[in-house]
Amino acid sequence: MKQKNRLSVCITACYFGLYIIIALSLLIAQPFGHPPDESNRYLIPKYIYENNALPNGYDETIRIFGYGFSYGFQPILPYIIQGLAMKIVSIFSDSPGTLIYSARSVNFLFGLFMAFFVLLLSKKWFRQEHWQWAFAFLVTFLPESIFIHTYVNTDSCCMLSTAIILYALTCGIQDGFSIRSSVTLSVGIILCALSYYNAYGYILSSILIFTSYFIHKKDKKISFEGKNFFQKGTFIALLVLAGVGWWFIRSAILYDGDFLGLTARELCARLYASPEFHPDTSPTWMNRGFSVWDMLSRSDFIQVSLLSFIGVLGTMSITTSIWIYRFYKLIFFGGILLSIIVPFRAIVRFNSDFSAGFEDRFRGRKWFIRFFHANLVFCIILPLILSIHYSYVSDYQPQGRYLLPALVPFAFYCIRGLEKGTALAGIPAAARYTSGEKWSYVEIAAAGIICVIIAVSLIVTIYGYVFPFYAAHPGG
Repeated sequence: MKQKNRLSVCITACYFGLYIIIALSLLIAQPFGHPPDESNRYLIPKYIYENNALPNGYDETIRIFGYGFSYGFQPILPYIIQGLAMKIVSIFSDSPGTLIYSARSVNFLFGLFMAFFVLLLSKKWFRQEHWQWAFAFLVTFLPESIFIHTYVNTDSCCMLSTAIILYALTCGIQDGFSIRSSVTLSVGIILCALSYYNAYGYILSSILIFTSYFIHKKDKKISFEGKNFFQKGTFIALLVLAGVGWWFIRSAILYDGDFLGLTARELCARLYASPEFHPDTSPTWMNRGFSVWDMLSRSDFIQVSLLSFIGVLGTMSITTSIWIYRFYKLIFFGGILLSIIVPFRAIVRFNSDFSAGFEDRFRGRKWFIRFFHANLVFCIILPLILSIHYSYVSDYQPQGRYLLPALVPFAFYCIRGLEKGTALAGIPAAARYTSGEKWSYVEIAAAGIICVIIAVSLIVTIYGYVFPFYAAHPGG
């Protein structure tokens, strides 16, 4: 047992150490503005730093040249924190480089916290430690995932919020939504609501899963725990309203009742956009009379979205080895396929120790587990739908970072499929640990190899492709 604990400590140290080293290296090495749209995003924290106030979305100093609108219309909590970080750091140095690094460092910390919550979530979703690590490595060290935490954006905070929400929901299901789980869920929803609209599906799913938890079905009779639902739901709702209400009230006041700021942003673009980017005249697929299917079948949308979901860094200009892309495609498609086609009951029949984490406690509520999984699938599909819609209607930009809000549940099904497949492949050979759990050698080897390849792929991508690119192109 001591040997096993030492191994866990070593892997944990490597896990966080690898994130810190890679993320800091990339944060420092990237020229300003080379990551996607960073120069336009940086206008918001810079404004906050210089003016000690939040900008109006129409403010000319933060408008994006050509497009005519600004990022000031949408929730800007990460930018607010970045502006405060710049203000604190400026006490010691106010050089442009120092201020940029201080703003980027906020997202570096968001990523570090996300790595922590992903690790906690892995212990809830997977019973066997080797699969816990495979899941955590896949989420944290996907090149595009770690890239998002190294420059100025709101995506990083959004990614953190998805991990917190799913962890809080899982804990809440297990402990009946205790105060701790409820507060954690509230924090996750607040961070989500004030960072990125593409992840709002998690907020809706949180409401649906929370409500369904208090519904019970027995002997064809349905009952509802109304008292607990209203007590705990009211507590969570009040915390969330206190955390996010100020922003949407402010937006409603500034933009004539448009509390989301979406209509105001559209109006701003119509007023100030240049002809090639104007909503009415830009050459979008919709404006040219094509259908959504035309865009998907005739363009490179699917291919570019997939590759950049894995990792295309810089201004969508730095790719990695083709073998790394092939490895991740194998993990993605193989894992999802196995997750779908291998019946859970087949695993249980051969190996009574097999378990998909928190589902243990709800064997008698199959409908609830199915509903939970339906919401996870919804959280995977919605970012894809929104990305397709944006490229079709507004601006053709097939970028994998728009799909990253789907990463945590998507990685769960990938690893779960591999877990199911290797569990079948490893029967009946098994190794018995002192804990009494039977783990097949095949499973341990597969999970270990996956973790090693993921780590090596990230190192190769950053130090074998990204750094040489910046050495050859110092200005990006």
